[in-house]
Amino acid sequence: MKKIEGGVTAAKGFQAASTAAEIKYKGRADMAMIYSEVPCVAAGTFTTNVVKASPVKWDQNVVYNHAFAQAVICNSGIANACTGTEGYGYCKKTAETAAEALGISLESVLVASTGVIGMQLPIERIQKGIEKMVPLLSETVDAGSNAAKAIMTTDTVHKEIAVQIEIGGKQVTIGGMCKGSGMIHPNMCTMLSFVTTDIKIKKELLQEALKEDVQDTYNMISVDGDTSTNDTVLLLANGMAENMEITEKNEDYETFKKALNYVNTVLSKKIAGDGEGATALFEVKVTGAKTKKDAVILSKSVVTSSLTKAAIYGHDANWGRVLCALGYSGVLFDPEKVDLYFESVRGKIKIIENGVSTGYDETEATKILSEEEVTVIADMKMGEASATAWGCDLTYDYVKINADYRS
Repeated sequence: MKKIEGGVTAAKGFQAASTAAEIKYKGRADMAMIYSEVPCVAAGTFTTNVVKASPVKWDQNVVYNHAFAQAVICNSGIANACTGTEGYGYCKKTAETAAEALGISLESVLVASTGVIGMQLPIERIQKGIEKMVPLLSETVDAGSNAAKAIMTTDTVHKEIAVQIEIGGKQVTIGGMCKGSGMIHPNMCTMLSFVTTDIKIKKELLQEALKEDVQDTYNMISVDGDTSTNDTVLLLANGMAENMEITEKNEDYETFKKALNYVNTVLSKKIAGDGEGATALFEVKVTGAKTKKDAVILSKSVVTSSLTKAAIYGHDANWGRVLCALGYSGVLFDPEKVDLYFESVRGKIKIIENGVSTGYDETEATKILSEEEVTVIADMKMGEASATAWGCDLTYDYVKINADYRS
């Protein structure tokens, strides 16, 4: 596998465009379009929140009930959530406008929105934005990067990744972009992720690969414990790599899954590290758990602990908060067996052994915790299972950002 420059336009046949439609923001791009030259098989996973935004409902219908998709229209600023039949009608109008402008079917247009809940979309601006973007569609790296920037809300950086692999003697590319900074919590998050690939694969296998991979990637991140109404991950495969179609779970399928996992892991960590107000990516690795389920629960319990997140922000090796979070997770374990480590590029330090402090050097621990990426490793010594979760520190700025989000 080779990492390459770019994002959603890296795979053969995919183009992107963006524009400033003034949906909520002034003076910046706030709409993006992804388009494939040929129809794609599509897979998707969506928020588990009972309150689902209109675009989620629209996309579920497209992904689950139609053979192909060919375009994605995304806006930032307004989420089109809790907007009733009018909001769903705007999804249809968005798709109709895009379908006519691109010369494709209505059922092949996916839509996505992110931003403030409860506001209706200014549909005329959305439609004008689509008309502006179609002539701008391009397969360049810049076009993909600009599209990634256009879907940002409180994000501080745009997020994209692309890789190449070889399948059946053909070069296959997978590229993706995502947005997410706040209201991030599994299962799924205000997280939007769009992944494109030129691999040729059966639709059912594409869906299965994505659904399985989401469990170890996007569903293992948390910024603030709030599960959004708009979470959407879409995976489009247009087959233009011309590999022999993957129709069964063979070696080619496993190769694709590994590359997909890499792309989704990178995007997930970018979201976690760019949490609202965050200064550090906070990674929690649990090893030696009895089962994978236990390891997942334990790692999520620590990564979502407000007290632990605050300690990470303060560069404070307050290991009691970590052990406490493990203890209230609901998983049974022997606390007198647990070993705990803190790690970063500055080094690795053992904080507790068999549930008791090692008498570690506080100054050294503080140095390790002062980096932009910090890892807590908990060895439960109860079995062979492991899991990794990602989050961020909890800062003053998180409250500031969310106190006036609608202003």
